[in-house]
Amino acid sequence: MRWVRLILAFAIAFHAVKTANYFFLFFALFFLIQAVFDTGCGSKGCSIPKN
Repeated sequence: MRWVRLILAFAIAFHAVKTANYFFLFFALFFLIQAVFDTGCGSKGCSIPKN
């Protein structure tokens, strides 16, 4: 999932700069931070164990 987030971050950033719509750079930064620091939900979801 890290690679997907990284590719998505670069794609959004490229599109934001190309169209001069810099608001979307915040979304690109969000996905880039998730990819670099490996945060976010895993493949099993964001649920907390009920033990």
